[in-house]
Amino acid sequence: MRRALRDDSLKVTRNQPTLREMVLDKLRQAIMSFQLLPGDRLVERDLCERLGVSRTSVREALRHLEAEGLVEHVGTRGPRVAVITLEDARDIYELRCMLESMVVQLFTQKANRRQMAELDRAWEILKDTLREGDTHEIVEAVSDFYGVLYEGAGNRIAGQVLSQLQARVNYLRATSVSQQERSVDSFREMERIVEAIKARDPAAAHEACVAHIQAAAKIALAVLAAKDDQSPEPITPPLRVETTL
Repeated sequence: MRRALRDDSLKVTRNQPTLREMVLDKLRQAIMSFQLLPGDRLVERDLCERLGVSRTSVREALRHLEAEGLVEHVGTRGPRVAVITLEDARDIYELRCMLESMVVQLFTQKANRRQMAELDRAWEILKDTLREGDTHEIVEAVSDFYGVLYEGAGNRIAGQVLSQLQARVNYLRATSVSQQERSVDSFREMERIVEAIKARDPAAAHEACVAHIQAAAKIALAVLAAKDDQSPEPITPPLRVETTL
């Protein structure tokens, strides 16, 4: 018997997300849109009824969200929506400010023509979502925008660290964007970042990125501080890193 020629008959095609992915996306969206609030208990039986799925699907989704930092276990009371403390948020914003400003600076210096075109496309989509003002869509578009920057910056480790923080960064991003008029200010700030990148001015791109993250941090930290009747401290801006190609 002769072996048949190789073809694509064994290739797995996926046009629709799996049930697990849909459950995960629904729960993540519920957290990001504040339908589920920090500290809310996540009772499997209740979630199964609300989602119309089995406990296995819910458990898998909760484990994934725990790895992302959006769900946590406290004592023996079971899982709950993670509580991001004011101190946690400041740490995340300071790390984000340091790494993202470096990524923007590197992208400005290293990005090729294709990557610049991808940034243009991501920016056009982001502009549309910022005008529409839907928090979930804005968060998704901003994530895609920064994904282009991570790839074009050429620093794999920085991209990995930021990806690991992505869910918590998105939650804080949703906290700031949901505040009145924030999307308008965010548009202007990110427009300055894009203009500096297109001008191939790494110093200006770095400064615009730092200013953008500081503005977002100021709002998100104020929201978190108000819950505990505290006064938020501003994050520490990073120094610009001199890089050579």
